Amino acid sequence: MSVELAVPEAYWTRTRKTGAVMIVLGLLATIVFGALAGSENARFALGETVDGAGFDIPGTFGAIFFGLVALGAGIAMLVTGRYFGVLTGVALMGFIISALCWQMSVSPVSHTMPLGFIAAATFTAAIPLIFGSLGGVLCERSGVVNVAIEGQLLTGAFFGALFGTLTGNFWLGLVAAAVGGALLSAILAVFAIKYLVDQVVVGIVLNVFAGGLTAFFYEQVMRPDTDAYNFPGKVPSWPIPGLSEIPIIGPALFNGNIFSYGSLIAVVVITIALFRTRWGLRTRAVGEHPAAADTVGIRVLGLRYANVLLAGLVAGFGGAYFSMLSTTGFSKYMVSGAGFIALAAMIFGRWHPVGAFFASLFFGFFGALTGFLNSISSPIPSQFLSMLPYLATIFAVAGLVGRVRAPAADGKPYVKG
Repeated sequence: MSVELAVPEAYWTRTRKTGAVMIVLGLLATIVFGALAGSENARFALGETVDGAGFDIPGTFGAIFFGLVALGAGIAMLVTGRYFGVLTGVALMGFIISALCWQMSVSPVSHTMPLGFIAAATFTAAIPLIFGSLGGVLCERSGVVNVAIEGQLLTGAFFGALFGTLTGNFWLGLVAAAVGGALLSAILAVFAIKYLVDQVVVGIVLNVFAGGLTAFFYEQVMRPDTDAYNFPGKVPSWPIPGLSEIPIIGPALFNGNIFSYGSLIAVVVITIALFRTRWGLRTRAVGEHPAAADTVGIRVLGLRYANVLLAGLVAGFGGAYFSMLSTTGFSKYMVSGAGFIALAAMIFGRWHPVGAFFASLFFGFFGALTGFLNSISSPIPSQFLSMLPYLATIFAVAGLVGRVRAPAADGKPYVKG
């Protein structure tokens, strides 16, 4: 009986604390953003461009109104101690729209935000995070901590650019990117599973190793002769007729490429495989109670090896996004912390593929928002805008996730008795 009462009490405490934070954000939006907002309308266009259908919100009115929405949601959380997810979402949305009303109403460049473009930019920015977080899910559901996502993405970007250029075929470049991620995962698997080295330490070392090795070969091979070794070209886009013209979601979901469509397929396939197949049941058993799994004939170590390699394939493939879609070549340390954000997305998504997907979109939105605010010459310093995705990561993991439970055997080496 005491255990049943402890969980709701912890939940209420967390909700009320978050509610207090949301009240502060609501007051900030209402008072500060409302005072700074100009008289111009903030226009939210429904398409990819500033022309066409949309709706206008007066700058000062919008900043104050949505600030009050955030304030009201925070008060409701503080008073009731319930509806954490819904009220947190409402409060954050109110705060963000209030800030946008301020920014657009004082912009010297444009007072219009094309929602279709923002949706597409959000999904595009989330693509490597989706693949990286799925790689983390596959590892940690098997009981192996994967801090090496950053290195796997970087290795995938390097291999994709190098072999895509050497072969003149982006498909082979994508295969090489996946193999590159798997090679780094193989090192993780050997040290973590066979030699029982601390998995977090191994992951950090592999990130440094991948960064140094790819930087060395970039300087020695790629940089002296870019055309021969570092010009893979961009992957093509394949819009779906009709669907790509749907307002807002059309440009994001149906005007994509191998990475965007592949990320959606990967989320669906991994979710079904984890929760609807024998392999998924065995994987979750190995991640929760490997000794019990061993007693019923499951090859614990073999399954962990296979899943860590599979995670590397997924993350390495996603790493090719940086060198074959975001840009047309590899550069040193180009992943820029995306692997750690992907790790946060996995935790934020509670080690579930679908949760990791939506968490990646959450972080991707702040990346897209940074680009939009820079494009309208925001009065906020560009250095601070560049911090937005990382601030969102810290806030989400430290403030919104609360106490979550990883797979019980996550990070614990298994020695067969």
